[in-house]
Amino acid sequence: MLALAGCIGNDTTDLRDWVTQERATAKPRITPLSEPKAFVPQPYTTAELTDPFNRQKLTQALRRDSEKSATNMALLEAEQNRRKQELESFPLDTITMVGSMHQSGTETALVRVNKLIYQVKPGAYMGQNYGRIVKITENTIRLREIVQDPAGDWVEKSTVLELQEESK
Repeated sequence: MLALAGCIGNDTTDLRDWVTQERATAKPRITPLSEPKAFVPQPYTTAELTDPFNRQKLTQALRRDSEKSATNMALLEAEQNRRKQELESFPLDTITMVGSMHQSGTETALVRVNKLIYQVKPGAYMGQNYGRIVKITENTIRLREIVQDPAGDWVEKSTVLELQEESK
């Protein structure tokens, strides 16, 4: 009861007087707005130039693009119509060259995927970008891949897989 009695008799008049005084003396700081910039219209000076949406120009550009895409699709079509080989189901960065040997007149490379060793020869495919082995040397496997460039066109790209020294 004594604790409650102490809360009843609060005198807050000095606090109210101070808040009233601060409100009276405080002046807001308002920064003036700058004048708006006047709109100056610009004349259209390119009316005499060639229209970028000219039908003839658009037709020529579309014809060029369709011819280019036809050759690109022919490059990819030959790869899609053949039977896939086992090493094409693995990304190229998971395939490791671990050795090479000369066998029956051709170079043969040894590659490891998921702890299994495979023998590959020139003409074999591996990787997920239609990678065909072009050349095998003692330390490298050179592949020709077909990838999309930033414009969406299919292009040939040369890739090299190098011999990996095993650390023990």
